[in-house]
Amino acid sequence: MKVLMLGWELPPHNSGGLGVACYQLCEALSKNEVDLEFILPYKAEHNIGFMKVTAARPNGVLEIIQSGIAYDSYKYIYQDGHEESKDIYTQARMYEQAVSDMSKSMEFDIVHAHDWLTFRAALRIRASRNCPIVLHVHSIESDRAGGKRGNPLVHEIEETSMLVADSVIAVSELTKKAIIREYGIPADKIEVVHNSIDPAQLEALDDDNTYKYLSQLKSNGYKVVSNVGRLTVQKGLTNLLQAAKEVVARMPKTIFLIVGSGEQYQELIGLSAELGIGQNVIFTGFQRGKNWRDAFAISDLFVMPSISEPFGLTPLEAGFYNIPSLISKQTGVSEVLNNCLKVDFWDINEMSNKIVGYLRNNPLSEVLKQQLENELVGINWDLSADKIKKLYVRHLERVAS
Repeated sequence: MKVLMLGWELPPHNSGGLGVACYQLCEALSKNEVDLEFILPYKAEHNIGFMKVTAARPNGVLEIIQSGIAYDSYKYIYQDGHEESKDIYTQARMYEQAVSDMSKSMEFDIVHAHDWLTFRAALRIRASRNCPIVLHVHSIESDRAGGKRGNPLVHEIEETSMLVADSVIAVSELTKKAIIREYGIPADKIEVVHNSIDPAQLEALDDDNTYKYLSQLKSNGYKVVSNVGRLTVQKGLTNLLQAAKEVVARMPKTIFLIVGSGEQYQELIGLSAELGIGQNVIFTGFQRGKNWRDAFAISDLFVMPSISEPFGLTPLEAGFYNIPSLISKQTGVSEVLNNCLKVDFWDINEMSNKIVGYLRNNPLSEVLKQQLENELVGINWDLSADKIKKLYVRHLERVAS
């Protein structure tokens, strides 16, 4: 079975969880005898042995290089030597045309596309090749807009694409309900396939933690509460800082470690100052590798307060490093992760109460850690890959008949 996979990023050149989920899912599919070719909008070295990775290069473009961590941070180098940067919508159109042109000489049985940036490319292939397309929804526009309608162009692309698609994969029941609510897609057209985690892809910790200042504070009785992710309205970090104010008032020896970058970076720094907790909040910016791992390791509690999180891999990653989580109930991961604390994203008082209660309760911490370790053993990509392969088979049998 040959699958053409369309996606916007892969590690180590990813800006968030989308690239990680795509990589680990594809690895699991390849173990299940699925032959994959993954088309990206940029050229980079990935050193991936289980699938072919190809860059979508528009006509006249010599090379596309990722020049930053944002989804639209690509530099287009043309054959005459000049360079250009494009907005995200222009990039999606150029990717669509390039993939459409490339697909004419490629062999594959089915197309699997991830999120709106690649959906129109999948539609173009379906129109020209009449092959099944599966659209994988990791988030919809109302998620990214923090519950609002968001960009009408993206909204239209998502709606049209999902109506035309042969099947839609949602990363959670939460996302499936949102797709039905926002776009009226029939429920029987949507398959829920939860994201997972591959511990083999997570490097072990060492004894020398990067955050030496925090290590010193912890030796003096401080606690560390962390958040790792994009600093954007969807993630609910303004609510976390509001809750942090109440936590610090009750437990002054608490530090909040905010790891990530995004359009709210300056706003959140300003808000922490306005709330009078600037000395208790540390912003690290975007981190990879050891700095990223050590942010979990230094933490006593991980918090993901998202307003709307289709899934959310970071609580599973925190769990791998033996750090329990407090997550909002408005997340897909809450459907598979039971050994954690849960709160409504808007309930700042309850959020602060649970953070304080956890930090003051060592027995609760130890129980959660033990139960979390046992629970993570049963969470893996193999089940997800098996569900998706069965979906492929159903569509290919329908075509054959």
